[in-house]
Amino acid sequence: MAYQSFEELVVWKKSSHLAVTIYREFKPCRDYWLKDQITRAAVSIPSNIAEGSERESIREFIRFLNFSRGSAAELRAQIYIAKEICLISPATANSINQELKQISSMLHGLVKSLKSQLI
Repeated sequence: MAYQSFEELVVWKKSSHLAVTIYREFKPCRDYWLKDQITRAAVSIPSNIAEGSERESIREFIRFLNFSRGSAAELRAQIYIAKEICLISPATANSINQELKQISSMLHGLVKSLKSQLI
């Protein structure tokens, strides 16, 4: 896998863009506890990609990518809840969750690629 920095990774670009989208979407939300949980999970995805990419080993990078995958799953669950309690529209929730599924798939592919380098 050839890249100079995490900013070049498409999955980082997509996940950081999604984090900004989440912040904007939930800015007016008055349910501060859920808003905080959602925004923390959203920011955690690209943050763990970035942190892991700067670690000393591929194994550590994989570990941080798996943290990102966990945060993506956590965020999907929170988005479903936000939709059910009418904090966001069904269309917005579906759009965000489709993006999260794509990001999760990209993370899975990156982990698989990195694992093949360990063999």
